Amino acid sequence: MIKTIYWTSNNKVRLIDQTRLPLEEVAIDCCNHHEVADAIKTMKIRGAPAIGVAAAFGVALVAVKSRASNTNELVREIDEAAEILSSTRPTAVNLFWALKRMTEVARAGSHLSVARLKSVLKDEALAIADEEREMSQAIGRHGAKLIADGDSVLTHCNAGALATVSYGTALALIRAAHAGGKRIHVYVDETRPLLQGARLTAWELTREGIPMTLICDNMAGFFMSRGLVQKVVVGADRIAPNGDVANKIGTYSVAVLAKENDIPFYVAAPVSTVDLSIEGGQDIPIEERLPGEVCEIRGRRIAPEGISVANPAFDVTPARYVTGIITDRGVVYPPYEETLSGILGKARSKT
Repeated sequence: MIKTIYWTSNNKVRLIDQTRLPLEEVAIDCCNHHEVADAIKTMKIRGAPAIGVAAAFGVALVAVKSRASNTNELVREIDEAAEILSSTRPTAVNLFWALKRMTEVARAGSHLSVARLKSVLKDEALAIADEEREMSQAIGRHGAKLIADGDSVLTHCNAGALATVSYGTALALIRAAHAGGKRIHVYVDETRPLLQGARLTAWELTREGIPMTLICDNMAGFFMSRGLVQKVVVGADRIAPNGDVANKIGTYSVAVLAKENDIPFYVAAPVSTVDLSIEGGQDIPIEERLPGEVCEIRGRRIAPEGISVANPAFDVTPARYVTGIITDRGVVYPPYEETLSGILGKARSKT
């Protein structure tokens, strides 16, 4: 299984540089939180759950390498690092969830010795990574039940092992169904402008021998209208309590096409992706990325110089298009205001 990000024995954070895939499989080591922040911002690591783990590891790096003489000084260093890490990408709520958890642990342990608090913070970051791995596997178990033998499933962007610690969200249930002997086929949207589907999802599925077909984003409706797609499964970067879902740009279009063609549209995400602090999708900040991502591919210009470019990284799919949300606690269905709040409350009561 792919190991997207992990803590090394010599206190570094090792991760796959996803900007190099699929042509090169290169691992890089981050030695401090600034390098982790850069990896997140430049999308060397991406995917909401993986970003959350990276942020937790970034805080842990500050802790284990701090020269603070007392815990108050260490807590201040943690807060400063968390502020830097939180500024990297605005949409994925797992980033803020993990940082909040780490800073709360730091403050709660301010009465400890410096050495002990360092150990506690490192252990907390490792626990977040372990929990994320377990959540991905649970999503796979719950979601695989929704995939029938012979189904063709369409997915958008990459919500696989590369978006998590090692297993995936949307691809978790595809992996689980395949491992369970179901004959499935995956239609992989290329996912412009950074081609996460073509570069990353196709790479993952090919490695595991799961049958797939790569298609351009604007081909999805064609294959749906021909009856070639039975399910759509995507990941999420933030889910509002009313069931609105922020995911990679183009997801909304796929959801509308699925609705038009009577195809179930599922979202797969851990409960940490649900944000109870907002009311709906209108409250989710949408990251605007650099024009070069649209105008260039691998550094080669594909559009005229001097033109105006828009590059929102995400869009919001209204809850009315979402058939169900597959979480590590089970599959929830409308009314999401009730089901999501209930399932997240149960999850929080165990932390």
